[in-house]
Amino acid sequence: MRQSTYDTDNELRDRAILVSLVTTEVKRGDADPELSLQELVSLAETAGSEVLSTITQNKETRDPKWFIGKGKVEELRAVAEELGATTAIFDQELSGAQVRNLEAALDLKIIDRTQLILDIFAQRAKTREGIIQVELAQLSYLLPRLSGQGKNLSRLGGGIGTRGPGETKLETDRRHIRDRINDLKTVLDEVVRHRTLHRERRRKSGVQQVALVGYTNAGKSTLLRELTRADVYVEDQLFATLDPTSRSLELPSGKEVVLTDTVGFIQNLPHDLIAAFRATLEEVCEADLVLHVVDSSSPMRNEQMTVVDKILSELGAAGKPQLTIFNKIDKYNPDELGVLPAKGQDVLEISAFSADDLLRLREMIQEKMTGDTRTFVLPAERGDLIALAYRTGEVTSQEVDGDMLRLTVELNKQDYEVHGYKLEAFTEQ
Repeated sequence: MRQSTYDTDNELRDRAILVSLVTTEVKRGDADPELSLQELVSLAETAGSEVLSTITQNKETRDPKWFIGKGKVEELRAVAEELGATTAIFDQELSGAQVRNLEAALDLKIIDRTQLILDIFAQRAKTREGIIQVELAQLSYLLPRLSGQGKNLSRLGGGIGTRGPGETKLETDRRHIRDRINDLKTVLDEVVRHRTLHRERRRKSGVQQVALVGYTNAGKSTLLRELTRADVYVEDQLFATLDPTSRSLELPSGKEVVLTDTVGFIQNLPHDLIAAFRATLEEVCEADLVLHVVDSSSPMRNEQMTVVDKILSELGAAGKPQLTIFNKIDKYNPDELGVLPAKGQDVLEISAFSADDLLRLREMIQEKMTGDTRTFVLPAERGDLIALAYRTGEVTSQEVDGDMLRLTVELNKQDYEVHGYKLEAFTEQ
């Protein structure tokens, strides 16, 4: 008996044909079908599949029964038989009915892009939180795709001769999945509460946070490792990092900030996955500074930047102070890849393996997170204001003048915007 579509613990390596449907709606959208198919190849290989061939169909709309056209189904079956394929992976999301119809017609395991990404995340998740988030996303994906799509789910009954044994197995499965989803959401709500408390403690202690974001495989983890000498997993593959990692980063002034690596973004990132990982991604929203890491050597660089900007906007982090870091500049060829955007105050080109580049990055982070230097003349008995001055910046000098205290402070921009108004009246002109 052939393995279930939802069983991702395949001991044998899948031999896959990749299928992409380019509709009029897709052509009009933001997503690039060519980039998406290239990524699907990388995703399939990352998941452990052997990619045998790719098939693309241009069609006005998707077929409600087969997703692709009936003729294309026959073509796919012939190619699969010729190449000895075991799996067909579709670049778009399929309905439960489409999966069943394609399985019956092709005698292949059918996987769509969302399920493939969820499978990779399931392989990568190591921490308890990551495992829970992936399971929640997988169950949310699975629930509407259970065979039957809601038909014949009600208890049998309604008169003599129609009474039945109670819940059908499918209805029981649905109930168990819903119960499990509710349990997982309760656990994640507790995670959100703990993260919120942790952020509040960090904010009160004056610790600032920098978040690394970017397209998957842009080099975020490598940058974290080289900047902080952290022992983190680094590999040239999609979604090498899943669980967020935070390390202390020392700036040239000697001040330390927290640098957090986050999961990489990708075109058509499943909504269930974004929802499940929202507790983790909220770290981006709470960061004082966002470093958008870009793979400058990618021919699809501009499209990838657009995807990241769109997801940041969806998360509510679009207005955060941001630096754009064009990484892998040592692999960048302007003749092949075109010119990079003009350098500016918020743009830096680096190689994560260059000590000089890393120093420039540290200096830019420090400059971005530090405001003006101001001098405050405070009454010596106002310990609350003196403590506030220390919390909202770096005190570089302190002088006693009678019953007044003169503090020169290198301000923290964000903290000063929130609390610094209390010190305005004591600013030395």
